Amino acid sequence: MAIVDEDLERLKASLVLSDVVQQYVALRRVGRNWVGLCPFHAERTGSFNVRDETGRYKCFGCDASGDVFKFVMDVEHVDFVTAAENLAVRAGIELRHTTGDAGDRQRARRRQLVAAMAGAVDWYHDRLLNSPDAREARDYLRKRGLAGETARTFKLGWAPDDWDALCTALGVAADLLRDTGLGFTNKAGRMQDAFRARVMFPIFTENNDAVAFGGRILPGSTDPAKYKNSSETAIYAKSKTLYGLNWAKNDIVTADQVVVCEGYTDVIGFHRAGVKRAVATCGTALTEDHVRLLKRYATQVVLAFDADAAGQGAAQRFYEWEERYQVRVSVARFPQGKDPGDLSVSDPDALADAVHHALPFLGFRLNRVLNARQLRSPEDRAQVAGEAMAVINEHPNLEVRKLYAAQAATHTGLPPGDLVALAERRAKAPVVRVAPPRRVGSAENAEFVAIAMLLQRWDDIAPWLVEDLFATDVARRAFVAISQAGPDIDKALELADPEARELIERASVIDVDAEPVIEARNLIAAAVRRRLAQGVSTDDAERLRAAREARLALEDIETPDRADASAEALLGWLEGAGRAGEGDA
Repeated sequence: MAIVDEDLERLKASLVLSDVVQQYVALRRVGRNWVGLCPFHAERTGSFNVRDETGRYKCFGCDASGDVFKFVMDVEHVDFVTAAENLAVRAGIELRHTTGDAGDRQRARRRQLVAAMAGAVDWYHDRLLNSPDAREARDYLRKRGLAGETARTFKLGWAPDDWDALCTALGVAADLLRDTGLGFTNKAGRMQDAFRARVMFPIFTENNDAVAFGGRILPGSTDPAKYKNSSETAIYAKSKTLYGLNWAKNDIVTADQVVVCEGYTDVIGFHRAGVKRAVATCGTALTEDHVRLLKRYATQVVLAFDADAAGQGAAQRFYEWEERYQVRVSVARFPQGKDPGDLSVSDPDALADAVHHALPFLGFRLNRVLNARQLRSPEDRAQVAGEAMAVINEHPNLEVRKLYAAQAATHTGLPPGDLVALAERRAKAPVVRVAPPRRVGSAENAEFVAIAMLLQRWDDIAPWLVEDLFATDVARRAFVAISQAGPDIDKALELADPEARELIERASVIDVDAEPVIEARNLIAAAVRRRLAQGVSTDDAERLRAAREARLALEDIETPDRADASAEALLGWLEGAGRAGEGDA
């Protein structure tokens, strides 16, 4: 499809470049040029120049340049035809296309449908802001933190509990009401509103065309359908539309990251919390068309919904999309039982934290499996390892599978080679068999191994160990003696009490085949879990926040590139929590 050249020239002649640019960029006059901050890269000193005489712009910082069509294409992330049509609407010029009368009629019909939807958006919005019958809706939105400026920004509306209030007020043809899904013909042969007694969330395309609605009932309603969404129409396809993309796309491009939510209020919650790169699927799962659309704006996709459930049966598609579109899919982690809409009111900072600490999709699903149960026996370790490998082997990349297999081996205490071999074979239902561990006595556990390594490889493990890591009294006392003596075993034996001395003697001669830092991380993780299990006072917001950060770091300790930083953070938290506990006592 192309636009008639004569119409393009007429459109270009009618536009003043600086007028168009100033809808996006603050410009000031400098001589015969206009100058401002470039919209295509971050800068503090304006190097973006616009010259109306030539109809060209040029940035001397990033070399972006072009005419009015190129500017709109790049700033709106649209193709040439869409850019020209958007400019034509602003200029009041009708464009003809070279595909003939049928194409022209189709585009004219689309404009009619979009105009009808835009009229409905304005009518519902005005009803919410000004109508007495919307008072209950305004109270509900106020309690959810969605009133005032938020309601205006997102054009929220109210559909009254009337039969045909919208159909009558819009004054458009019945076929437009039916074809947009705004109304339908009832049994009496009259047009009836499709949405009644609902808070309305208008849905726009990325180019700000109104195409659909989501309507939510108020609390106490007897309607069994909490949400009602527009059906698909000539202007609305759920699999190709993302709620909020029109508001979020500039921030998405700047951050090279998009946050994908489940619902409208989740998107608004992220925006209210300052994370203005959130969008939502419209009552459907994430599709390839969605990913293809998002790829135009960013290479990082953060899922802000139950990705573990989404991964069941869909993981292979996620991995294929990562490879095909060169995007990276990760998962935001929220405090248990909380969703973005709730957190935007109770703890907005937690939303940014959840996105910042997002885990790769496979890493997130693997952590769910590894942390699902305690490893009390060899059978537990074998079963968890098998479940972990089933998740890992969904990934098509061998090197990725081998890396995560080694992580699963570290967690379960199994030989890495065994699990890496399963990753290489990519068995769909891997079975892991494990022999009972060798024992030297009842005290040979993780704490005993750490004591042994402290005696035999002081420099490798000593920086990672503190007294709070040892839950067993004897091991704790042995650690205190060794830490006071340094790597001098004889001195440690002199300082230790009889029970601790016996443990030190055994640990000094045992043959331990383990990685010091990994053993230390395991102790740190165990100590953090014990401390978290004790609970934190809900009256102390600072401690609650610190505990939440500790839970996030606890998950990161299993991720190779984040493990050391997480272990350091958790050690600091343990010491801080210990001091706080002493103060409470």
